[in-house]
Amino acid sequence: MDRPGFTVSLVAGGVAGVSVDLILFPLDTIKTRLQSPQGFKKAGGFRGIYAGIPSAAIGSFPNAAAFFITYEYVKWFLHADSSSYLMPLKHMLAASSGEVVACLIRVPSEVVKQRAQVSASSRTFQIFSNILYQEGIQGLYRGYRSTVLREIPFSLVQFPLWESLKALWSWKLGHVVDSWQSAVCGAFAGGFAAAVTTPLDVAKTRIMLAKAGSSTASGNVLSVLRGVWQTQGLSGLFAGVFPRMSAISLGGFIFLGAYDQTRSLLMKLGKESL
Repeated sequence: MDRPGFTVSLVAGGVAGVSVDLILFPLDTIKTRLQSPQGFKKAGGFRGIYAGIPSAAIGSFPNAAAFFITYEYVKWFLHADSSSYLMPLKHMLAASSGEVVACLIRVPSEVVKQRAQVSASSRTFQIFSNILYQEGIQGLYRGYRSTVLREIPFSLVQFPLWESLKALWSWKLGHVVDSWQSAVCGAFAGGFAAAVTTPLDVAKTRIMLAKAGSSTASGNVLSVLRGVWQTQGLSGLFAGVFPRMSAISLGGFIFLGAYDQTRSLLMKLGKESL
């Protein structure tokens, strides 16, 4: 396995991240409002569904680029032992490492974005300034632990499944899958992973939206999940599951398809320039 190019992973990951975040932003807003403790209508309903998009636009490129740079390098590093039965484990480790690094960029962007989504009358920069003034830098990282606890299980399901589906399809075709086929595998893998990790996403949303100083804001994921279960039951734990599955299935198609397509194009251009 060739060592991945830094620039290729950077650009391909960034393009993929921007594409999916901007295209699917309205679905993400609806999902956030469904999970909001104040309820869908009070959080804004279907009004102002692009509230918070500046935060997503600024954070999406570096966030996705950081993930894929880490993912490709860890995957390359672990590939020294090419035992096929260990490949899913290697993909899990690579994806988990990528999420831990990417969340350093993703969480501040997500905190600002989600607060804007449930308060469409406030401007993104105003929300950002208020967080810094009232809570300091740690306010921007509220929910880091819950986000990592959501993203790692998600990636443990999504990326090994994506890689396995591509490998199976490639084996049946007798050649490496095309970008659109990789995108189809990504859609299936993303939708499945989204469904099973929705309760963790609910907990992350509640923690990020909680008032500063409240028990929820402390970031205890199990405590938040227990509270949701006691007050709303199973429907509360899976609030927003359908828009989340829809967004991430479409997102998986766009994100992983765009990544593979951009990466292949950049590598081809790199070879032609030699």
